[in-house]
Amino acid sequence: MERGWRHHLIDVRGRGYLDMVNNVAILGHGEPRIADAVERQLRLLNTNSRFHYGAVVELSEALAARAPEGLDTVLLVNSGSEAVDLALRMVRAAAGRADVLALTEAYHGWTVGADAVSTSLGDNPHALATRPDWVHLLDAPNTYRGRHRGRDAGRYLDDALRRLEELDSAGAELAGLIAEPIFGNGGGILLPDGYLAGLADAVRSRGGMVISDEVQVSYGRLGEHFWGFEQQGVVPDVIAVAKAMGNGHPLGAVITTRAIAEAFAVEGSFFSSAGGSPVSCVVGSTVLRVLDEDGLQENAHVIGGLLADGLRTLARRHPALGAVHGMGLYLGVEVVAGGPDAPDPVAAREICEDLLAEGVIVQPTGDHKNVLKIKPPLTIDAASVRRFLGALGRVMELREARAAL
Repeated sequence: MERGWRHHLIDVRGRGYLDMVNNVAILGHGEPRIADAVERQLRLLNTNSRFHYGAVVELSEALAARAPEGLDTVLLVNSGSEAVDLALRMVRAAAGRADVLALTEAYHGWTVGADAVSTSLGDNPHALATRPDWVHLLDAPNTYRGRHRGRDAGRYLDDALRRLEELDSAGAELAGLIAEPIFGNGGGILLPDGYLAGLADAVRSRGGMVISDEVQVSYGRLGEHFWGFEQQGVVPDVIAVAKAMGNGHPLGAVITTRAIAEAFAVEGSFFSSAGGSPVSCVVGSTVLRVLDEDGLQENAHVIGGLLADGLRTLARRHPALGAVHGMGLYLGVEVVAGGPDAPDPVAAREICEDLLAEGVIVQPTGDHKNVLKIKPPLTIDAASVRRFLGALGRVMELREARAAL
């Protein structure tokens, strides 16, 4: 790839592609307001965050204003992995304990701390066998392929509460829970209604705190909500965010309460050389401004609904397309060979390759690498949705025609 504009990419041969996977470039590619802001700031000042400057105050205040009341302290970092790692350190310091509760089928990052709570088999086939002893796992509440499905999905919370009682009996003392409010690498699978709220209450009753990993699903991508935890009706103690926050520029943040931050400060001064640099802060503030100016959260709601409806229509026509997960512009489509218990990673990979030939970029994700990950820039419009749905429809028809020969 050589160039990009909004939700399109252009390669070195001049061929254009529809970008359906770039949740990092939430404003789209080549956004001129970002470029102009970066140029202005680079000509003024860019240094490490050891100094005081107005841009860091502006961004931090804007983030705190978007967070629930009480989450008023912001620490700026370079990436989602660093944000998760820092969030884990903060809750462990504040609780004075080490143990953390996490879910299977989840990805949180690649640093030592973030990897410790990551369990996605699609990212690490050995994840479940290599967790450190301070990490305790709950079964992923996968309502499509997991133990409890459909109307029985509420039983996942019952299972989690029993698991907590077992940990109590074993003498475990939880510092907190970390969870994606929507399974990102799992393909946008929604948690059962009430699951995270019930689990958060149980963790807090034991003196633990709740970290919401918003790295993939926040910043208005869900359409109805700016943060993923809002979909679950939960207010976390710590928010970890990155990706969309910088529209491709390396920028992340941890947002928490002053009390938690001060408890962490006892361990020493926090410092990130480039996290929250003047340029990074200007990028972050501009991203939030453009999201509002262009109504991109509402676009995610409207166009995401159009996209999801079209995907469900295709799924009814083509048996290899199973459930459509997610909301807004974070969606996933299961590729199966007969139903939920027969994930088809080979077909998913082939569908993605065939879509690439159609000029559309989609990736497989999930523990089985059989879910089509669909999370385009929020600039996507109805015409591009029609282009994508048309391409996917042609790919599926050709696959079925070849199979019938």
